[in-house]
Amino acid sequence: MAGDCIRQIPRRGFVLSLAATILMMAAASAPSLFYPQIAERLGLIPVATTLVFAVYTFTLLAALLYLGPLSDHVGRRPVVAAGSLALALSVAMFWFAGSLAALLVARALQGLAAGLLIPALSAMMIDFESPSHRNIAALWNTIGPMIGLGAGALGAALLLDLTSEPTTAVFGSLVLAFLIVATVVWSTPELAPKTQIRRGDLRPRFTVPPHLRRMFTVGVPVIIAGWATNGLFLALGADLVGSELGGSTHTQAGIVLFALAISGVTASSVLQRRSARTISLYATSALAFGTAVSIGALALGSYPAYVASVAIVGSGFGTAFLGVLRTLMPHTASSERAAVMAVIYTVAYLAFGVPTIVAGLLVPVLTLSGTMTILGAIIIALSLVATVLRLRIPHPAAGPAETDDFPEPPTGSHRRSAPDREEQP
Repeated sequence: MAGDCIRQIPRRGFVLSLAATILMMAAASAPSLFYPQIAERLGLIPVATTLVFAVYTFTLLAALLYLGPLSDHVGRRPVVAAGSLALALSVAMFWFAGSLAALLVARALQGLAAGLLIPALSAMMIDFESPSHRNIAALWNTIGPMIGLGAGALGAALLLDLTSEPTTAVFGSLVLAFLIVATVVWSTPELAPKTQIRRGDLRPRFTVPPHLRRMFTVGVPVIIAGWATNGLFLALGADLVGSELGGSTHTQAGIVLFALAISGVTASSVLQRRSARTISLYATSALAFGTAVSIGALALGSYPAYVASVAIVGSGFGTAFLGVLRTLMPHTASSERAAVMAVIYTVAYLAFGVPTIVAGLLVPVLTLSGTMTILGAIIIALSLVATVLRLRIPHPAAGPAETDDFPEPPTGSHRRSAPDREEQP
């Protein structure tokens, strides 16, 4: 009986890190459905709405740059607990905000909390990965955020249409959930070795270990294309459905965001046993083709066609991130994981936030439809560049289950920790 309990602890840690990731992303997407309502109530112009969205991104980036590696030094549990408490506070502040300034402060705190949590939860999930299920952490690190984004958006939309107190139902539930995470995380063990924080360890450094740089560079364009698409849909999707596609309910807007997320989950699950090369090439193709179809659907004003195009785009977004993780993580030691994830997410969230501000500035000049068309063309170009870069990498002789397509670095350039060595077949 005692042995069974001990074996259950790593599983509990994996499940908790996954659940916390889903909740964190649900809290990021749920407010998007409230933006039109908030803008009308407070008399906000389009750029103000995108600023409320974007301030989350930039404070998240600041936290990633300064605090991304923190859990590698002090442990996962205190970082996850502190980040969860901060998220609970930020959601409560957003819930009761009565001005643009209050909204900005709430979202800024939420971004700081998320930037603290993202590398810690991603690394924690890898820490608790079962040796008998290699790459499962990379898969769930990919689909977990998408499940959260989809569930948060659709859940908020349904509650807006079906309940008289949607803000209480959405934000009250999230506050309670984060308080539970902050408590339960202390029941999980620390598996990553702690290291002493030295002067300069938390200084912002936009860098990855030398043996990972080529792999990382190849993945940058697709990360930008995928996350820019995601950010634009979250920031402007609700307005787009209502003003350009004839949507009359919050649920119709929620379905668009849910289609983006669930298609990413599905594609990642189906392709997870394929090579990193295959996954990455599918991702870039789907992003380019799906975005082109979305531009056509928008021009026609067709909601069904737009939902279908978003599903294609979502499958590319989800598999893009999976391809990057499957390429990098097999070569990353446990002591480097949080830092590397911080760099990946820094690129991702820059792409997530900057285009939304650009869109907010362009909408009054070019209309919402025109703005999305221009930014869509840029995303198509980035996806094509990513395809070319990936095709230039030689295809390995190994079979389709190969985890990555890059040669191992020379002996001595990469030292795996003891747990890493044990997980190798």
